This record gives sequence, structure tokens and C-alpha cells, in this order.
Amino acid sequence: MPKKIIIIKSFILAIAFLLVFSSSISEQPNVEAKAKKLNMSYVYFGEPDIHKKYVERTKGCLHVISPNYFNIEDDGTLELTSALNVDFINEMHERNIKVIPFLSNHWNRELGRKALENREILTEEIAEAIKKYNLDGINVDIENLTEIDRSNYTDFVKLLREKLSEEKVVSVAVAANPKGLNSGWHGSYDYELLGKYSDYLMLMTYDESYQGSEPGPVASLSFVEESIKYALKRVPNEKIVLGIPFFGRYWKKESDYGGYGISLTDVNTLIQKYNGQVLFDTKSKSPRAIITIRPEDESYYVFGRKLTPGKYTIWFENEKSIKYKLRLVQKYNLKGSGSWSLGQETKDTWNYYDIWLNGHYFADVEGHWAQTDIWAVKEKGWMEGVSDTHFFPDKPLTRVEAAVTLVRAMEIESNKTKPSFKDIPKDHWAEREIAIAQENGLILGDGKGNFLPEKHITREEMAVLLDRIFFNDTNIKTERTPFIDVKEKRWSYNAIIRMKNEGIFIGYKDNTFYPEAKITRAQMATLMNRISHYIEK
Repeated sequence: MPKKIIIIKSFILAIAFLLVFSSSISEQPNVEAKAKKLNMSYVYFGEPDIHKKYVERTKGCLHVISPNYFNIEDDGTLELTSALNVDFINEMHERNIKVIPFLSNHWNRELGRKALENREILTEEIAEAIKKYNLDGINVDIENLTEIDRSNYTDFVKLLREKLSEEKVVSVAVAANPKGLNSGWHGSYDYELLGKYSDYLMLMTYDESYQGSEPGPVASLSFVEESIKYALKRVPNEKIVLGIPFFGRYWKKESDYGGYGISLTDVNTLIQKYNGQVLFDTKSKSPRAIITIRPEDESYYVFGRKLTPGKYTIWFENEKSIKYKLRLVQKYNLKGSGSWSLGQETKDTWNYYDIWLNGHYFADVEGHWAQTDIWAVKEKGWMEGVSDTHFFPDKPLTRVEAAVTLVRAMEIESNKTKPSFKDIPKDHWAEREIAIAQENGLILGDGKGNFLPEKHITREEMAVLLDRIFFNDTNIKTERTPFIDVKEKRWSYNAIIRMKNEGIFIGYKDNTFYPEAKITRAQMATLMNRISHYIEK
């Protein structure tokens, strides 16, 4: 038997068993609202006045900002940078945003080691500065050490925890380690002990490709997810913050060296300025842009570096790739996300970031009885929102939406890409799915050459559809109707009774069926999620 037919029959069997849109569903209690996920971001580039503007465009969804206030002197003591600004700190507090500066050695191994050697004095200095400037904690971002520094690094963090009061935050930025390496830079981080002494670890799940490497994604989805799995074996999920890159990297063709950093705002500018081509790599779930700068074109500079004429490949992040990563926060129930760095993102990022970070992909779904099912089918790619921010759960399901959902769920493929319905114009958004549905007999037309894509589907139509597909030619006894609104002469009578006898449609507690009631998008999502294990096995 062809695989496609097996899938369809399995689907029909599952739908027949589980399609129970009764009053018990509509009366489900609202799911309790979860605590919001932590949303922190580093800020490095620009002056305090610019930093305020960066914060303003986050639309109130930022909880922690980590500015570059703490550097390391050559002797391992604390250097307060010129970026430290009391007015900025006070304003952030007025906005209920914690200010937790990061301590950095800026990849300088000798400075990092000097800091650890001088950890008794340095931790005292940090504690004093936090108290003096009314800061909310410390983010340790010492990088490019090795396994021989692991013990000292851990002790440094332990000392910070001991010297800071309980309400102050101690967090540590750690290298992503998807391969489980124990030496080199990755070996300097003892995840388990660092997690013990800190409030959370900020996974730097970016720079998979880096300055000097071959061209590639900054943070492929598999790289990020494997890094999470490694961390979860050593640190509780509530102590893990997922790093999100607000930058990309670019390589010039035929150049011996590349991978220079570039902000996402610069990437968008370059694409528009030089008519660049954007491709989305389905394997890494990352976008890639290709631009060509001609000798006669206007010059462009990125972080002070001139882009000379030639062909460039830019791996970066966009809304689609960031959303893939934010989903992992919900999937593994992590503490939240941390981004590098504020101001490099495109302004529209904050239109969706908080919603997706908290699993509320649609503004009209939070608190809805079907929210769990809606998020689940959205995650699977079976149903989409009416827009990026709205699902319209109580909107009646249309025939075209039903066709698209079924085709996507069953992963039916076909060489036929254009349906033969008069009312489906060329380039209709769902013409491929409609063609596949037509070919496989999932949803047929009206017999006059029309598909009627925007027509709503009723309960009795669904009953008849399932009856014809699955129970046609079967000898099932039709008993006296248990529904006061389904009379024996009704066109759908036999199908409804057979569906009732098989436990497919239960009806309502008042012995009604509501045959002409329309199935909503929320009900369809619930149905699809319930039968997902039948489809996917």
C-alpha cells in the first residue's frame, strides 16, 4: 500500500476517534499565566543617551541591561569605564530595569588570568562599585581562557557570590559547547559549579562561525539546541539564559580572511543599498545575503572598516531565524534570553520578541482555553496565524484553511501544483495545498468547478466528510437520534448518527448537536494537536 494512502487512512482513523467538539471543550478553564521569561541584553556600542533610545524601542519588555562598565586593568584590578553613567542607572531603575554591568577581558587571555590571580582584591572592588553606584549585580564575561584556569574561574565566581548581598545578581557568560569539549576555551567553564554559585548562566550561543573562519551561520538552530542540551545535563533549566545574536558576519569572495561582525541594521541597509539577494538556509534555519559592490558604487563602512568593491556573503539573523531560537526557550523551559547587543537589532524586532520569548506567539491567544494546542500546532507548522501577532482562535475555519492544515499535517506531496477550480486564481496563497487536497480527495469542490475557499465548515459537513471517507459502505446501525436538533429527514442524519455511535461527535449536554455551527480555528488546533501522535508516528 502506498505510504501516502497509509498516512491518509491513519489520519482519518485518528480524526474519527478524537473529533469531539462538545461543550466539555468550550468549558475548559483558562490555563494559568506563566511567569514572564527573563529578557536581558548587553549594551556596548554608543553613548548613554543612545543607550536610552535603544531601551525605549524595546517597548517595555526588557528586564535587565548589561552595560560595559567594568574592565580589567593590567595588574588585575577593576577599571571603571567612561560609559558608567549614574543618570542612566537611575532612569533604568525608574523603568524597573535592573542594571547589571558585565566584566570583560575583551578576549585578552593575560588580562583574564591576571584578574583571576588577583580575585580577592578584584571581587572586593566589584562589590564596592556595585554598592556605590546602586547597581544590581555583575555579569562575568571573561573569555579565551583554558582548562588550566577552570578552578580559579570557578573560585572567582564563588567569591563574588559570597561578597555580594543576596538580592544582587551574579551571572556568568559561558561559551556554547555543543560538542562537549573539555579543553581550550570551552574547558575554562565548569558549568555545574558555575551554575551552583551564580544566579544563571548566559549561554553565548553564537559565533558558530567567527572572524577568521570559513563562511557559515552565526548560530544555526542545531548548534544552539545542542548547546542547550549540553548545559541542561549540568545546570537546572531555570538557571539557563539563551544567547540571541543581534549581529551577523560577512566574508568577501576571494579574500583570505573574513567573518567580520556586522549589525543587523547594517545588514538590512546593505541589502537595500546594493540590491542584495537574501536566501534562507533550511538546514541551519539561518538567512544569508549576497551583495555586490561595484567600483562606481557609493562607499560603505561597517564599524569603521570600508567595504571595498567585490562580492560579499553575509550570514545573519532575521525575524524568522530569531523566532526559531526563541521557541527553544519555551521548549526547554529556560529562564529566558540574553542578546548581544542592544542597538544592533532592527527596530521591528520588538514587535514580536517578547511575545515569542514567552510562548505567546499570538496576542489574542494568551489565556484562551486552546492556547496550548494552538502553540503546539504552530510549532509543528500545521497552522499559522492570520497575522504575525494574531491567531483569531474563535474565527470560523474556512475550507481553504482546512485544506492547508490537512495537507501540511500529513506532509502529502504531489507534482500537481495548480488546482482546476475556477475560483482559485493564479498565485493564490494556498494554490499548492488546494491542488494536493483536490488530487487526494480530502476536500472537493461544489460540482460546478468551484472550491469555495472562504466558505466555513460546519459540524455536520465535517461529519459527512468523515463518514464518506471512512465509513462509506460500512453497515452501521443507525439508532433513534439522541439529538433534539437532528431530525431523521435531515440530509446529514445518517452520517451524524454513525459519528455519534463511533464516539466521534458527542454532542452537547443538553442533547443538542448544533449541526450548522461552524468549527473554529481554535477547535481545529485542538483536534490537530490531539491526533498529532497518530500522524507523526
